[in-house]
Amino acid sequence: MSTTSSFSTAPEAVEQAVSRLQQRFGDRLSLSRAVREQHARGEGLATSLAPDAVVWPEDKHEVCEILKLCHELKVPVIPFGAGSSLEGHVSAPHGGICVDVSRMDRILEVHLEDGDCVVQPGARREDINAHLKGTGLFFPVDPGANASIGGMVSTGASGTTTMRYGSMQHNVMALEVALADGRLVRLGTRSRKSSAGFDLVHLMVGAEGTLGIVTEVTLRLHPLPVEVAAAACAFPTLAGAVQAVTEMQMSGVPFARIEFLDEHQVRACNAYSKLGLAELPTLFLEFHGSESGVKEQAELAQEIAAGNGGVEFKWSTRPEDRSQLWQARHMAYFAALAMRPGCVSVVADVCVPMSALAEQVQLAREQIDAEGLVAPILGHVGDGNFHVLFMPMPDAPAEHEAVDHVYAAMVDRALAAGGTCTGEHGIGMGKKSKLLKQYGPEVIGLMRGIKQSWDPHGILNPGKIF
Repeated sequence: MSTTSSFSTAPEAVEQAVSRLQQRFGDRLSLSRAVREQHARGEGLATSLAPDAVVWPEDKHEVCEILKLCHELKVPVIPFGAGSSLEGHVSAPHGGICVDVSRMDRILEVHLEDGDCVVQPGARREDINAHLKGTGLFFPVDPGANASIGGMVSTGASGTTTMRYGSMQHNVMALEVALADGRLVRLGTRSRKSSAGFDLVHLMVGAEGTLGIVTEVTLRLHPLPVEVAAAACAFPTLAGAVQAVTEMQMSGVPFARIEFLDEHQVRACNAYSKLGLAELPTLFLEFHGSESGVKEQAELAQEIAAGNGGVEFKWSTRPEDRSQLWQARHMAYFAALAMRPGCVSVVADVCVPMSALAEQVQLAREQIDAEGLVAPILGHVGDGNFHVLFMPMPDAPAEHEAVDHVYAAMVDRALAAGGTCTGEHGIGMGKKSKLLKQYGPEVIGLMRGIKQSWDPHGILNPGKIF
């Protein structure tokens, strides 16, 4: 299904836009092939489609200028942050102007008593927490990559700490957005709740740059926990590990993080991050709270793990040990790629109700093995979200066919169980057919109607979602 749009890919329109932007931005606009290729893809989807030019605005007014010009000439605009997304969100299938907001990286305001801060879209997650050091507060949403906040808003990012602190949907309070025609609007407030009209903030969260370009974000901050403890626990079977997660959830243990790695992913992390873990299905757990609360949580979790065959329950209470454990988890994607040099990556990302999780993961593993594919499984299984890192070789069509077959079956099973085709990666270019399968043409039509209202020429990140 194609998006109804009137944007122009005519060379003369693009040339005029580039010429006028060059006059305005000088050396902050690049036509270099190397630079354009660098902005043609993120970390995941192999499709590499370069924009016609890359421009670096330094404030919101410059973003508005760029949009106003591109709206006038009907030239596509592709927002770019850190380039860490996985579904081709930053590719330019129709060419156009890439707007790289990485120079808009200031932390504008911190309101300690209210527990919030205001940042520009190019600010990175780790930089925000470095800025907050010593305040007793932190920003918890942790997708693994040191992503830009604007990109995290646009993909509706979540990650390892979602169970306790929520995703971007729960931690974005207000936005300033440059619309397709260059107007600047503010959405939401710094108050903790509101019932004032449509919730346009959370319409923008997860819109993947198709409705506007984020120029400021107001984020919810959280108190740092008094006590933190982490652990790794291995299991003889994949089913035992996932079932332990389900039982821990049912017991009410308030985890901060609970991550799953199958034996293939553990092997990759051992080699890449020098961990020395038993090469078995493994859970990484972390507990936040008071000293007594963390102790109680940990004891209950260890008891449930043992009841499901858990072995080698190893605690990491020193900050440096916890950092090593979670750094290895964050580098799991690159560890997997290192298992098969030269491969391409296809990252499946489904999310299901907790009651269906153990069976879904087990069936995925069985089908992967039956097809002879190289594909570790990992994920934030505490909220039912798991990933399969398919790694076919680029010149092996049979492997790509097998990946498509297994991935389609995973999505079918997830939808049948009441789940979704993506828990956190978004749709981009990679999952458009899967979104259609999930919702059907009527719901997709409603989304198209919203897109048409906000962006009548269809210039904003065309070719994504629909």
